[in-house]
Amino acid sequence: MAIGSGLGGQLGMVAEVTYGTFVAPTRFLEFTKESLVLKKTTAQSAGVAAGRLLPLSSRRVLTQLEVAGSIDLEVTHTGMGLLLQALMGTTVTPVQQGATTAYLQTHTLADNWGKFLTIQKGVPLTTGTVTDKSFVGCKVVGAEFSCEVGGMLEASFEIDGRDCSESQTLASASYPSRKPFHFGQMAFKTGTFSSETALDGVRKVSVKIERPMATDRFYAGQAGLKKEPIANDLVKISGSIEMDYVNTTLDDLHTSDAATSMVWEFVGANIASTFDETFRITLPAIKIDEAPPTIEGFEVIKPTYQFTGLYDGTNQPVITYMSTDTAV
Repeated sequence: MAIGSGLGGQLGMVAEVTYGTFVAPTRFLEFTKESLVLKKTTAQSAGVAAGRLLPLSSRRVLTQLEVAGSIDLEVTHTGMGLLLQALMGTTVTPVQQGATTAYLQTHTLADNWGKFLTIQKGVPLTTGTVTDKSFVGCKVVGAEFSCEVGGMLEASFEIDGRDCSESQTLASASYPSRKPFHFGQMAFKTGTFSSETALDGVRKVSVKIERPMATDRFYAGQAGLKKEPIANDLVKISGSIEMDYVNTTLDDLHTSDAATSMVWEFVGANIASTFDETFRITLPAIKIDEAPPTIEGFEVIKPTYQFTGLYDGTNQPVITYMSTDTAV
């Protein structure tokens, strides 16, 4: 029996072969919270019947189902590939580095059509019995990454799904040893693409990637379930940089509205040879939108610069992930 609280909960996932068709989870991630729920649309008959004061229970119908919610977790040195692939869209095969145990995943921004997951969560009753909720056809429609002084690299993934089953077998969770990336491993760089240099004074960074999709593809003949969402707008990338005012690099970019390439990276322990555990977001062009420095008292000036990620005409945004994972 599990502990009858959130301590007994679990979350597993796996890539699906066919949209909305359950596959037993094979990867289990340690999460900080989740909000995945089944949402239903109902219709109630309102027909007049002499003397009837309440609508009939038997005349309420279930017209459509869908899943929505988010998963919050710490970004770890292994196990993140499935979510990154579902977010960024490129089909990734980890590339072995030399003859070592280090494998590089390069998640380049692309259409994420065909990328969907089964996500199964186990929710404990107070008795210790763990109930199954298996969400199928789960698309990652957005994610936000953030890290601040003294903290972990954290991520929140927004999920849109097709349906939820409560009749699947709850998979047995297993947790390989994983380490989180953290502020002590963080560097933030700006400059010319592929020649960026570290920017001093940075205290907190966040990057948000939004993938607008037509999530309302409910058609006749689908039993009230949606078809796979399709991208229906440009990808939106935004973020913020909080720093002490130790230089004018970002301030000058705000004034000129010039673009700069941005690299936000975390480098952990050595895997083998010259290859280290790495999580890196590269945005080839960002522009600073607002928040030039202001003096609000005696304290050190701490501007927070808001930015927008844009296309430089040549290079796409990329998340690179170096780990010992031999598969996404």
